[in-house]
Amino acid sequence: MPELKDRLKNDLTAAIKARDKVRTGTLRMVLAAISTEEAAGSSQRDLDDAEVTKLLTREAKKRREAAEAFEKGGRADQAEAERAESEVISDYLPKQLTDEELAELVSSAIGETGAQGPKEMGQVMKVVNPRVAGRAEGSRVAAEVKRQLTS
Repeated sequence: MPELKDRLKNDLTAAIKARDKVRTGTLRMVLAAISTEEAAGSSQRDLDDAEVTKLLTREAKKRREAAEAFEKGGRADQAEAERAESEVISDYLPKQLTDEELAELVSSAIGETGAQGPKEMGQVMKVVNPRVAGRAEGSRVAAEVKRQLTS
């Protein structure tokens, strides 16, 4: 069993014992999403740590977007609950890249590909995305690539 999935299960047990409702609910939801993903497709399979990280990133993004939507709808209590869940999930994600680190990765990828303008953004993204691997949101990476290619 992957280490990250083991850690999630152990932390769920600890959260239940500590009667931490937010953490318990969030970890149950995440483990259910992992089980659903493992059962999807033609055969049962175990997700590796990279796949679990990708799923956690997706779940955290859902929570952030939901919090924004609730905020716009005037439901601050729901927005706060979504943010709390997002924080619990982010504890299991790799440390996010700073703007400087991201800019450095992008500029080295541009140098490797020899990209000249915004039309070659796809080439740069193909090189940068594996290096970023869950440490920065795709829209943030794309914005940095676009900024460097247009300047």
